[in-house]
Amino acid sequence: MESGVHFALVSRHATRVWLCIFADDGSGPIAEFELEPDECKKGDIWSIFVEGASNGTPYMYRVDGLFEPRAGHRYDPSRYLLDPYAKRIMGHVWDNTARCLVTAGDYDWGDDRPPRVPLSSTVIYEVHVKGLTAHPSSGVTHPGTYRGLIEKIPYLKEIGVTAVELLPVHHCGERPIKARKNPNTGEPLFNYWGYQPIGYFAPDGWYASGGGNGEQLDEFRDMVKALHAAGIEVIVDVVFNHTAESVETEPNLCFRGIDNTVYYHVDREGKYKNFTGCGNSVNCNHPIVREFIMDCLHYWVNELHVDGFRFDLASVLNRDRYGNLLQNAPIVEQIAEDPLLCETKLIAEPWDVAGAFQLGAFGEGRWAEWNSRFRDDVRRFWRGDVGMKGDFAKRITGSPDLFQDDGRGPQHSINYITAHDGFTLHDLVSYNRKHNADNGECNRDGMDENFSWNCGAEGEDDDPLVVALRSRMRKNFLATLFLSIGVPMLLGGDEFGRTQRGNNNAYCQDNEISWFDWALAQKNADLLRFCKSLIRFRRENPVFTRETFFTGKPSREGAQPDILWFDAAGQPQQWFPHDPALACRIDPAENSETALYMIFNPSNEMSEFVLPKGVWRLRINTAQVAPFDFWETENAPEISSKVRVGQKSLVVLTQQ
Repeated sequence: MESGVHFALVSRHATRVWLCIFADDGSGPIAEFELEPDECKKGDIWSIFVEGASNGTPYMYRVDGLFEPRAGHRYDPSRYLLDPYAKRIMGHVWDNTARCLVTAGDYDWGDDRPPRVPLSSTVIYEVHVKGLTAHPSSGVTHPGTYRGLIEKIPYLKEIGVTAVELLPVHHCGERPIKARKNPNTGEPLFNYWGYQPIGYFAPDGWYASGGGNGEQLDEFRDMVKALHAAGIEVIVDVVFNHTAESVETEPNLCFRGIDNTVYYHVDREGKYKNFTGCGNSVNCNHPIVREFIMDCLHYWVNELHVDGFRFDLASVLNRDRYGNLLQNAPIVEQIAEDPLLCETKLIAEPWDVAGAFQLGAFGEGRWAEWNSRFRDDVRRFWRGDVGMKGDFAKRITGSPDLFQDDGRGPQHSINYITAHDGFTLHDLVSYNRKHNADNGECNRDGMDENFSWNCGAEGEDDDPLVVALRSRMRKNFLATLFLSIGVPMLLGGDEFGRTQRGNNNAYCQDNEISWFDWALAQKNADLLRFCKSLIRFRRENPVFTRETFFTGKPSREGAQPDILWFDAAGQPQQWFPHDPALACRIDPAENSETALYMIFNPSNEMSEFVLPKGVWRLRINTAQVAPFDFWETENAPEISSKVRVGQKSLVVLTQQ
């Protein structure tokens, strides 16, 4: 029986295709095979069997065809191209050292099983693989790698998160940013976040402990298996909206050189339509591209055992082959209805940079969405903006105004205060404006409006009053996140005060601006303790993981309405904008027979709140310093009649 490898490539407009086999050391090609159309082409599929090729054989393609830029064709047979389906890539496309590696053989998954945590019970921790452990303070043996993340699993378990959401880990097509340096230090800048994909099937060797020579595939699998053993799911950030081939006139890397007009949105002048702000847009609803995307998702689930996907700029998926925005495009529906993906988590970033904003209207019941309204409304409420308490109430109860009308539940709202794109939590309460000069774009990049508040001083400050207020505000935001109905997403490092020094777009900062300084976990141990306590409190109170919205009516005979809203005097809330504080009572029928009373005071004045009848236990008070900011049930102070709520603080009480 013949021993070898069957190679295949899809290209509709190519006229000639060559398979190039390279030496094992990654140097120049040692053999080239032209795929003769009469023998090696069926329809649009070019294929060839190469005897003697085997697992680990390095290869690339060359493709020829028309070079007619105005028609969208940019074939260049002098360029070596990546295989779109390559499972391992060694080297880098930016220095012409990239090589695809034949991948065969099985991986021993042992008894690995997906944790399958219900979406409503999920607590997401958004993190960058390298940033988590690259800093010398991380104390790991393999800093900045998949293996380094494995070493931090006990910490993740201790916090109480149920899923890690990894910034892009598929092979990146651009790391060094051309002609760009930090204007303050002269150091080169790198595409740290990795939102420049080129190898969608291949885990990025950038995060491999051995340098990315092929071992990255198994190291990624090792990481997934270890996280699963700890009961933690893996959600990967996928970037199907654009690729690293961002400028038409630059050298071909992969898709442009294989079938430019199939893979990308191209206008009548042959230029890329840019719905992403990154130079090009993937033609996601072309049948060939749809099949490619589905094959990719299947591979990550079936062969790499990931548990879900966060789709970057997902509104691009809702654009048809001509760039028009659809309500529920074929690829979006196909992903939702796919039988292999039926148990995975699907999370959309429901917008793009060309004006599409589909929050609350992305896809159908299978899709959850990043809720930017939660982020902005909660920030504005705690900043003290006038008239925000009505919107705040909607956000903490699952955003029914966004998700209820199409039959979805609170679990479809991914709630977050901060994310990789924007300020960290520490910086949110320390800066009124962005400080992105280190990015080399004259501070023009990043969001201008962050709804942040520096608590009276811009940047780091040692004034005791400023320090205390910032501590209180951090706790307010964390408490709001974990006391809200919906799925909380915590930005990694926020639990102990990680800072980016006011940079709200640190995409190019592969340095201490982005890396976790683990010394802060000790310096801010009280904040870390408070965050862990909140996650545990959330887990112990099932009302926060409910999958239906409140109705304002009793859920059983003899009960009070499921939720009631009050003012400070204990009277029904009138939602007057001049009175910013509010309170709510959650009926014990909604929470395993434990009533909750939550009070939110964003004003600059202390306020006294009248409580419903009975004896209440004080569980959370962000106005107090540790350890009096969080109380366990058995030693929580008893309060009846009234409670004082400090300025810019919240209080939570329970009653059984």
